[in-house]
Amino acid sequence: MPASASASALAEEGQSLSIPLLPGEPTIARRIRFALVNACTISSLMLGLSAIFIAINHGDVRVAASLLIACVVFDGLDGFLARRLGVASPFGAQMDSLADMCSFGLAAPVVVYAWLNGSAPSLVLVPACALVAACAAIRLARFNVSPKDGRFFCGVPTTMCAAVLALGTLIAPEMPPVIRVAGVALLGLAMVSSFPYAKLARLVKLPPWLLVLPVIGALVDYRVTFVVVVLAYLVSGPVLWLRQRNQPA
Repeated sequence: MPASASASALAEEGQSLSIPLLPGEPTIARRIRFALVNACTISSLMLGLSAIFIAINHGDVRVAASLLIACVVFDGLDGFLARRLGVASPFGAQMDSLADMCSFGLAAPVVVYAWLNGSAPSLVLVPACALVAACAAIRLARFNVSPKDGRFFCGVPTTMCAAVLALGTLIAPEMPPVIRVAGVALLGLAMVSSFPYAKLARLVKLPPWLLVLPVIGALVDYRVTFVVVVLAYLVSGPVLWLRQRNQPA
């Protein structure tokens, strides 16, 4: 084959393998919106890394936990903006998944480890934190390849798990360290469970008195209320699963 023909074939093959990061019309306005969305994703990733560094080097777990909360905010913001601005893409979805693994699958258990290290036995603390990381990876991989349900999550999402761990670190509910470690492991296992968990859009449709109860409880004792709300949400998954299973086909 002549050299020119070979070069031409390679060029055509390269073009066929080239996948645009932003599907659709590549206008400047759309590229700016696309960059804004991915900037939110990268911000979440950088905040997660910062939480790890601060928890390890400075031991200030409250600051690290606050950064995790910021990760949750940016994670929700990038998806909202992508849909709102019409720049959702497979590239953005993969970026979001990788950032979630860094911020929620790695940073969250590192912060929890820094929080409980010294009060809980390493023999149980290390496996529990490692379990959260492994379950987060499995949860994200399963989410990427599974059909989406607009009503329920299959298992507790990594974002919610990280938010619970961060809030638990910030408010430090009064309970023995071993119980806290057991709660960390339970959250990890809940991520990879097959139980259906209601999405936020369905939760806000609950009867008003159910939504007011946590607010009143928080005014009385916000630590106890936090634990009760988290346990209620974790239990709701098996309850919904049993209800769906018992319904006639």
